[in-house]
Amino acid sequence: MTSRNDLQSSLNSPAPSRRTVVKAAAATAALGAPLAAIPAHAAEGPAFHHGVASGDPLPDGVLLWTRVTPAPDAVPGSGKGPDTAVSWEVAEDTGFTRIVGRGSTTARASADHTVKADVRGLRQATTYYFRFSAGDVHSPVGRTRTTPAPDASAHNIRFGVVSCANWEAGYFSPYRHLAARTELDAVLHVGDYIYEYKSGEYPAAEYVVRPHEPRHEITTLADYRVRHGAHKTDPDAQAMHATHPVIAIWDDHEFADNAWSGGAVNHTDGTEGGWAARMAAAKQAYFEWMPVRPSTEGTVYRRVRYGKLADLHLLDLRSFRSEQAGAGSGSVDDPDRTITGRAQLDWLKAGLAASDAAWKLVGTSVMISPVAFGSLPAHLLKPLAKLLGLPEEGVAVNTDQWDGYTDDRKELIAHLRDKKIQNTVFLTGDIHMAWANDVPAKAATYPLSASAATEFVVTSVSSDNVDDLLHVAPHTLSLVAVGAIKAANRHVKWLDMDSHGYGVLDVTAERSQMDYYVISDRADPGATSSWVRSYRTLSGTQKVERADAPVR
Repeated sequence: MTSRNDLQSSLNSPAPSRRTVVKAAAATAALGAPLAAIPAHAAEGPAFHHGVASGDPLPDGVLLWTRVTPAPDAVPGSGKGPDTAVSWEVAEDTGFTRIVGRGSTTARASADHTVKADVRGLRQATTYYFRFSAGDVHSPVGRTRTTPAPDASAHNIRFGVVSCANWEAGYFSPYRHLAARTELDAVLHVGDYIYEYKSGEYPAAEYVVRPHEPRHEITTLADYRVRHGAHKTDPDAQAMHATHPVIAIWDDHEFADNAWSGGAVNHTDGTEGGWAARMAAAKQAYFEWMPVRPSTEGTVYRRVRYGKLADLHLLDLRSFRSEQAGAGSGSVDDPDRTITGRAQLDWLKAGLAASDAAWKLVGTSVMISPVAFGSLPAHLLKPLAKLLGLPEEGVAVNTDQWDGYTDDRKELIAHLRDKKIQNTVFLTGDIHMAWANDVPAKAATYPLSASAATEFVVTSVSSDNVDDLLHVAPHTLSLVAVGAIKAANRHVKWLDMDSHGYGVLDVTAERSQMDYYVISDRADPGATSSWVRSYRTLSGTQKVERADAPVR
């Protein structure tokens, strides 16, 4: 049994941001109470107020995470509290009678007292239990699972898929429902794990369900640490992290709305400091507080393999992108503009071409399918433009998505076609709506032209979607927008603009199926969950079709 323990250091490379995917939809559409801070009566000794987590599983290991509170005043972002010795254990049973690994490390104030243990020497495709200790105090017990061996023929794999969890907009009930799904291999979080806004900005103060900590917009390292720390006190988030390994990538709100390599819509140089410093602070806090391995310093693009059944390619679409079109930065078709950066696009293309897995899954934080807008009434166009980040006068492209960087998309789609790469499925969030799409080789001539891949987009955990922005009943005014979008985009097979929820992706050699689930009320901490629709891609087809029932 070998182990490698690491504490994240500062990451100084720049990163991007973005926030307005749900706005476009509105334009087209006309386990207990959360704890925000350490209790005042907390004991003097160390405590584990922020739960435990695991992530980035491997065939022989997994990354374990926790945060130690060494003293009551050592709250996230404070810089207070002594460095504290922490030990960890991994076992085959919840009673820890069959321990397979132990190790120790130190929770340091320089890393906000967060701890990571990169555990190796485990068996492939196996469930394990883990815990941390500081002094005589044990953390909650976590559950995790390793991946199959690279050459193993797995019968199936199953992921929860989530995105866009805005603390102020509602509770994180989708996380609780995924925690109850103990058959999952992992949960894939495709971005917007936190939001950077000040309290009452998004949503407006009258619609806030629970206020952010800190209340102001987060711009400094201490700010980002406090916001991450608050999210890790949410009982549903703690349940999800304690039950499943989480494989996460970031989108823009982990930094600032509509982030790109040199700035963000929601950033003002000078009054909010320099962009490079803000991005470095946000990244440092992210790597401290998330169970994620940085594949290359300052980025999250990487691969996770699930035997010969699937390769999961994870993208970073904020760190290297050019500024969004329409801000004096060129047109959407400018070949010098990029969403991935040259190195990452080459890495993705090479990985897709070399993969011998039955399925090539691509985690992308923003939608790759093209979207044009048909004729819409002005009262519907305005909220959709807000969600999608479009000018309210009406533009047929969301410039923060791949639609705003068409040369990169053309190159990637041409690569799939030229290399005859089949069974590529994009897994997406960001836009606060659920979609099931073919990804056409040429959108203008689809369906006469072929589909090169498919895309499943999950809606938000809690962030505003169309009915929230319009303050109307769900599935009323949005139906007009749905009809207009589907009429103008024949590759869009299904679209839900109003629900909050999550997806469950089940992959076998024969098909990949996304089951879409919705919650009853984001403002209700006890919200129920129900299945609403399923779509699948049969092997070799590059097309989505409706499935009659969720996978059991």
